[in-house]
Amino acid sequence: MTATSSYPSLRDRTVIVTGGGQGLGREMALALVEQGANVVITSVSDSQSRAQTEADAKAINGGGGVLALQADVANWADCQNVVEQARQKFGGVHALINNAGRGMRLISETFNTVPTKFWQADVDAWRAIMDININGTFLMSKAVTPIFLEQQFGRIINISTSNITMVRGGYSPYGPSKTAIEACSKAWAQELEGSGVTVNVLLPGGASDTALLPDTPNRKGADGNLLPPDIMREPALWLCSDQSGGFNGRRLIARNWDLTLAPDKAASAAVEAITEKPRIM
Repeated sequence: MTATSSYPSLRDRTVIVTGGGQGLGREMALALVEQGANVVITSVSDSQSRAQTEADAKAINGGGGVLALQADVANWADCQNVVEQARQKFGGVHALINNAGRGMRLISETFNTVPTKFWQADVDAWRAIMDININGTFLMSKAVTPIFLEQQFGRIINISTSNITMVRGGYSPYGPSKTAIEACSKAWAQELEGSGVTVNVLLPGGASDTALLPDTPNRKGADGNLLPPDIMREPALWLCSDQSGGFNGRRLIARNWDLTLAPDKAASAAVEAITEKPRIM
């Protein structure tokens, strides 16, 4: 799906998309390249999907540049290297989409049909999900924020999940890890208020048709039919652009983005506040 809106401010800007080789990350990365942005995509393994996304991005006529890197976002040295390589190749960094994450398949391939109780979860798998999802988001944000502050401009976009998934039985540690990410986003947005750097949350609004789900026939999410990954394109573009400058510490639901509206109005219709005190009980 090609973007329905144009974002001139994205041309020649550089955006890092972690986990950008497939699924939601791939769609957001390709959309950014179409707008003329330079995009750095990362994946934890030297994957075929990352190579394919890189090739597809380079094939976009008039698009921005692309750099594909192998990186573990839970490793501080890797995060620093991603940022440094982005600066060396493109001259700067202007936005970060923290999309890399591990889902419940690491706990069980049948998690969506036969839920795993928390005490049944493998300890190493639990730690890996928490490390990538929470610490990875922190480490990448830590790596870019000093640059953003120096240039008085930056966008941090943290990918989350629906409220019900955060507290759904059989979905820990994935759900709770996203709760932590949203809490961090709210706190970081306050700390960066007025600096030109914003922190916001973006989520599909339901289970998406990505590799986070088992590859089984007629697969569905916990709430029913799956959402297409390309619904993330328009809100991600808007959040990375100059148009979202006054938007900070907020939560955008991609499935509520109305393509018939102007982007600012679509954002207003799709926004949901990150609660000051999570209502979980």
